[in-house]
Amino acid sequence: MTALLGVHRLSMRFGGLVAIDDVSFDVRPAEITALIGPNGAGKTTLFNCLTGFYRPTSGKLLLDGRGKTVDLARQPGYRIAQLGVARTFQNIRLFSTMTVLENLLVAQHTALMRASVFSVAGLLGLPSWRQAERRAIDKARYWLDRTGLTRRANDAAHSLPYGEQRRLEIIRALCTDPELLCLDEPAAGLNPRESAELAALLRSIVADHGLAILLIEHDMRVVMGISDRIVVLDYGRKIAEGTPTEIRNDRAVIAAYLGQPETELA
Repeated sequence: MTALLGVHRLSMRFGGLVAIDDVSFDVRPAEITALIGPNGAGKTTLFNCLTGFYRPTSGKLLLDGRGKTVDLARQPGYRIAQLGVARTFQNIRLFSTMTVLENLLVAQHTALMRASVFSVAGLLGLPSWRQAERRAIDKARYWLDRTGLTRRANDAAHSLPYGEQRRLEIIRALCTDPELLCLDEPAAGLNPRESAELAALLRSIVADHGLAILLIEHDMRVVMGISDRIVVLDYGRKIAEGTPTEIRNDRAVIAAYLGQPETELA
């Protein structure tokens, strides 16, 4: 299967600190790939390189989507969403005083601005603008229905319970129609029932829409339950890659999580 995203010999240094050290792996279409490792392993730094917050010191991030292959490491950060990559954050970043529906419409800002000819068509109420507005609302309604948030559409985002805010942040990213969805600890702060519901939602999104998901997650029940492949980082290096079963039995992974030197396992 052709990779949607190829991470090739990626390194990121902050002065003398090596946060990511020559890491390579692929993310395939219609699969969930989990990126795991102990705290400080470099997972979020890699996400920040992928989504334009950092420019890697070396290496390539090749996205093969939308009819062309681009190196995300060479793209301005603001263009990466336009190329088909969306992300969420470990700490929820909603527009808290906007309504749930408004949060989903803001995610479609670029398409709406293009349809409005940068406000001219919107001010005149031209048919092209009205059609684009209806499409944006229909897309928002679809994701609200999928996640059980329709009844909260007109509520301020900050008024939602924590678990619903998590779902809202995910579907806001999905409103950009990504080919690759990057989720930074989506199960953080969720109780077991909410985590199970989230896992089912993510699997259904992949099955129904064929997009790829790359996620960072510390909840191993979620990781092992939904991942097609898992990449393990430790001190910025990739120490293992494989299926959940392979990772569960990998001695280097066990050593990293238990703090046992690999030499003792020889």
